[in-house]
Amino acid sequence: MTVDVEAAVAALTGAYDSGVPCAPLRDRLLPAGDVAAAYAVQRATVAGWTGAGRRRVGAKIGLTAPAVQAAFGVYQPDFGVLFADMAVADGDEVDLAGLIQPRVEAEVAFVLGADLPDGPATVVDVLRATDFLLPAVEIVDSRITGWDISIVDTVADNASSGLFVLGDRPVPPASVDLRECGMVLESAGEPVSVGAGAACLGHPVHAVAWLASTMAAAGDPLRAGDLVLSGALGPMVPVTPGAAFEARIGGLGSVRTRFSAKPADRSAGSESPGEGS
Repeated sequence: MTVDVEAAVAALTGAYDSGVPCAPLRDRLLPAGDVAAAYAVQRATVAGWTGAGRRRVGAKIGLTAPAVQAAFGVYQPDFGVLFADMAVADGDEVDLAGLIQPRVEAEVAFVLGADLPDGPATVVDVLRATDFLLPAVEIVDSRITGWDISIVDTVADNASSGLFVLGDRPVPPASVDLRECGMVLESAGEPVSVGAGAACLGHPVHAVAWLASTMAAAGDPLRAGDLVLSGALGPMVPVTPGAAFEARIGGLGSVRTRFSAKPADRSAGSESPGEGS
């Protein structure tokens, strides 16, 4: 591990622990802007967490929706690792003190019942391996000040992962047209984000096939039991204290989350959640 990677890991770990975001990492890694170096940072951070006892439960895909890509000027997907302690029960309150500058987005979650290939994966491989689908709200967060991110920053920061909320009614993949399924994310009864399955790399199954192939190439293929968050179906929405959200996805049902009314004391020094988009 190079000094540059070690320094980036230390900066991100410090942000996680303190709740104070760090400056962008893209110029700290050599060569500047190198995505491979960013994934090296992610792997080193994840290794530290698993060594400390956190349990991996799957992976997430980021930067799949055109609206999200345009917001950050990043036009390629990325991925990060999901841990069991990121899960929030449907409808439970999320303590803002544990986050820095959260945002929410609605997604389709895939739960695998079989291993995916150790090499390139096809849509057929994904459909055959998927046990069931669930509606999901991903609570994304950034350890980078003001969400001032490039592809390098978000990759290093475990794809800007935070928490996730899953619905509790499993749906077989054959019963849903995921490309055509509509999504609406509401807060206080008003739509704040709308989209459809086609916004996720053209089809959520395409996104999972990309993830499976990419992770297999990195020597870490998806396996039976893994949870995959397949990517946003529409624009992400900043979180404010006391906010509540409900996501409804056609054919999959709904999922809800709400946030504590008290502002996060740990966010001192960060810009407001709405900035940076």
